Amino acid sequence: MKLTPKGQATRQRIIVGTAEYLRGNDAGAVTLDDIRAVTSTSKGQLFHYFPDGKEELLLAVAQHEADRVLIDQEPYLSRLDTWESWQAWRDALLARYRAQGRLCPLGALMDQVSSTPGAADVVSELLGQWQQRVRSGVLTMQGDGLVSADVDADRVAGAFVAGIQGGVQVLRATGSTDQLTSMLDLLIDYLRRA
Repeated sequence: MKLTPKGQATRQRIIVGTAEYLRGNDAGAVTLDDIRAVTSTSKGQLFHYFPDGKEELLLAVAQHEADRVLIDQEPYLSRLDTWESWQAWRDALLARYRAQGRLCPLGALMDQVSSTPGAADVVSELLGQWQQRVRSGVLTMQGDGLVSADVDADRVAGAFVAGIQGGVQVLRATGSTDQLTSMLDLLIDYLRRA
């Protein structure tokens, strides 16, 4: 469906409002009436922009949240080419998670995987892109002789992504970024010593 700029803005407003609401609520239990209320959207508007209803909207929200995860880490994630840039990425990542606290976009996205058809594919794509960007940083550092060539860039990148997600789950449960901080520091220290 081709939308006017105003139509695109309305559709995006619905997606963003729904995303914000879902960060604090169970996607499976949310109704279209809930979404209409929090986004100040009429039933006609909702079905105009999302003709397949709730599943189509939740999939659009899943894609929005996935995009946000990577966008929130820029420009640092794409420039992991010095120790200073790794530290800046770490600091930005921690600042972002501290600021959003328990209301994590990726956490909300992961919660949707079981209830939203297509969300698992969105998560897989996101995690793959994220791991690839970290891998590129490790390879760049190896090319510059700052990280040992013996380090498996794919494995380390996977550890970063999995570790971040583990730290975020702890944050969502406890409100603390201590474990996330420890994991980032340990892995960056591992790269420095390798």
